[in-house]
Amino acid sequence: MTTALIIGDLQRGITGNYPFTGTVLPPIKSLLPRARAAGALVVFVHFALRGNGADLPAGNALFKSFHEAGDTFHEGSAGTEIDLPVADEDVVVLKRRASAFAGTDLDLVLRARGVDTVAIAGVATSAMVAATAYDAADRGYHVTVLRDGCADGDQAMHDFFVDAVFPSRGFGVVTCADWPGE
Repeated sequence: MTTALIIGDLQRGITGNYPFTGTVLPPIKSLLPRARAAGALVVFVHFALRGNGADLPAGNALFKSFHEAGDTFHEGSAGTEIDLPVADEDVVVLKRRASAFAGTDLDLVLRARGVDTVAIAGVATSAMVAATAYDAADRGYHVTVLRDGCADGDQAMHDFFVDAVFPSRGFGVVTCADWPGE
């Protein structure tokens, strides 16, 4: 299989502080063994900033608020630990921006494994998921978004992306139960 399952930002500091994230953990936990058995490369992406702020974009209030949240988003803290079971064969990528590709070696890892199709899950739908999906498509990957494997603090925003935006961009949208399919 030349498919990767990219799961982003389901880390303790986020799942513990943003209740909407709880809806995605059960379907993804159920999906993980099936994805691995199907031969998909499982990639966990987590977000962290350097404690000294060296990677903060100047004048960006959102990133400043993440940095000021302390251990929730500081590299090496318990808050940045992945809140799902990671197997030895899985890949873990550290990112510092919304997209799982921005400034990371994700593209290198996927190309080394011959991946041409990605399925994306995680939080938030309007941030990490959207940014990663657009970035993946720009790099030539076929993109599927896992509807119940994503969530957003604003349910209407989540619905808008999975019902209108992603399909209009040619991305597949399926449930975790229906992926990877036949």
